[in-house]
Amino acid sequence: MTFESFAEQHGLIIDHIVYDRWARVPTIDKPHSKNGSYIWDGQSGAVQNWAIHEKPISFRSNNAKRISSTELQEKKRKAQEAKIKKQNQAIMTAKYMLDSSVMGIHPYMVKKGFPNFKVHIYEDMMLLPMRIGQNLVGCQAISQDGTKKFLYGQTTKGAELCIDNKGKHILCEGYATAMSLRRVLRSMGLKYTIHTCFSAANIVEIASYYEQCVIVADNDIVGLNSAQKTGKPFWSSPVTGEDFNDFELRLGTEQAGKTFTASGLMADDD
Repeated sequence: MTFESFAEQHGLIIDHIVYDRWARVPTIDKPHSKNGSYIWDGQSGAVQNWAIHEKPISFRSNNAKRISSTELQEKKRKAQEAKIKKQNQAIMTAKYMLDSSVMGIHPYMVKKGFPNFKVHIYEDMMLLPMRIGQNLVGCQAISQDGTKKFLYGQTTKGAELCIDNKGKHILCEGYATAMSLRRVLRSMGLKYTIHTCFSAANIVEIASYYEQCVIVADNDIVGLNSAQKTGKPFWSSPVTGEDFNDFELRLGTEQAGKTFTASGLMADDD
């Protein structure tokens, strides 16, 4: 069995092999987020699907030939060049799509409880710009049925969409969750800086940038595990499977706000 076949059996989607370092990749169950990882040196390695594996699953091939250090360096150089090329192309594509978009009401946001909120729309897709600092690195495209995609080759690690009202840093996974948080906190007169991180794994990355922040996690295995991994205070709905948007729509803005603030997470830091 090849390493690629082994990885596929465990749900990972690998379009090209990166050697001698952990690489994040999509999975069959979550093809639009990098919910899997692997490491491979040409002869031995491991894979991990974060949705089902608590720890990496090892693999070793007796048939694979370990590549020389010179070959490895050349492969790394070519892989890095290809990666940068894809990232730059994704940036250009994101700029073109955003520049060509129109502001309008999208069915996805209507479904999420925002019937009058206008977003970037390009060819029926809702576009969310993703930035690292002030630099655009790509975008998330959401179709009318809620399917979410990133641009091919774009940087996702550390990328976010920030809604800033000069308040406490609050990290969450999805944009609808962020907008529900914004609506709830505005209704209570509270300040916020809400970071849409686009994936549970990226919450862990962005949480590392801030000494003080709070996490609003989706109540699922991946969301809760990632929140715990940050080591930061976190909140999740008491209902399995809910995110904060679901929570607000179920309880209403006022009650959702009272319940959320009762957790104490929005109290001033010492």
